[in-house]
Amino acid sequence: MRKSSRRWRAIATAALAVLLAVFALALVACGDDAEGEGSEDSGVPAAETANTIVGAGASFPYPLYSAWGSEYNDLNGVKLNYQSIGSGGGISAISAKTVDFGGSDAPLEPSELQAAGLMQWPQCVGGVVLVVNLDGVENNQLKLTAELVAKIYNGDISNWNDPALAAENDGVKLPDTKINVVHRSDSSGTTWIFTNYLAAAAGDVWTLGGDKEIAWPTGVGGKGNEGVAASVQQLKGSIGYVEYAYAKETGLVSTQLKNADGEWVEPSLETFGQAAAQADWAGADEFYLVLVDQPGPTTWPITGASFIMVQREQADVGRAQAMLQFFDWAFREGAGTAEGLDYVPIPANVYELIQSKWSENLMSGGSPVWPL
Repeated sequence: MRKSSRRWRAIATAALAVLLAVFALALVACGDDAEGEGSEDSGVPAAETANTIVGAGASFPYPLYSAWGSEYNDLNGVKLNYQSIGSGGGISAISAKTVDFGGSDAPLEPSELQAAGLMQWPQCVGGVVLVVNLDGVENNQLKLTAELVAKIYNGDISNWNDPALAAENDGVKLPDTKINVVHRSDSSGTTWIFTNYLAAAAGDVWTLGGDKEIAWPTGVGGKGNEGVAASVQQLKGSIGYVEYAYAKETGLVSTQLKNADGEWVEPSLETFGQAAAQADWAGADEFYLVLVDQPGPTTWPITGASFIMVQREQADVGRAQAMLQFFDWAFREGAGTAEGLDYVPIPANVYELIQSKWSENLMSGGSPVWPL
């Protein structure tokens, strides 16, 4: 517990640094300063970020990236400023060349990457969990199937004492209370993972597809995993979906889920790891892979990778190499921090594959930027 608290203090420190970086990123996006600062055309972030790696995107991996950034700064004096703005924002930022990298839990398909001149790779794997605010219901006591979750989120089940919920929760006192549905309001990779799970595991019930943005038929929206967690904390009778670290560190009550093998499982590093073990990264074109609803008796069904996206053509060799050195360190030395925050590290053999793709795809003026 002390170890986790230290890491989350580091995250808080890094979060302050991120807020201080917002002004710098705004200058980057404008790119019209006469003093030679970076621009969208040059693809080089502003001069005041010379000793800083600038990223933006998914909130799903934000706790991990913040902890890594704090540790890396202590070791090397290089800062990481990563803004938790959602996967859609991360894709937009890297496409506009206003950041060194974008983060997204929703991978782009190979044709999309080629059209945008981007490369992507998985940086970590984690779990999305259902969280509830129900008096008298303890952590992992409530049991939900994919069909029940789909019916809650499409509005077919609107009260906690619905007979379909009671049938799966014998012995749990469910209140005669309206279900307050909470979902994401922004373009979200966590939503992409969650709704792809519903489409895969309850396709007969969930007909809205899997995407970063959904035309939700019910509920209220929260921005980022942070916003959803805060809304669930505040709203009695609520249910939401967040990355597991947000649930664990805020003390939210999570639920069990029935997986593809028909077994009830609880969210944990181990059950996320069982899903991650199914990943065939070597056979995935441009690392495009969906990990939801994987087989296995102890597999967590809402598991997903979080991806880094970068420009294939790097305008500044030094910045590109500084960024890749950070990710190289994170792959080689950051596994303990990842596991401490309940993220599954990327295996060494997959990192070897990622490095080979760096060498093949990341160029500056016709020359590879990696290895150094």
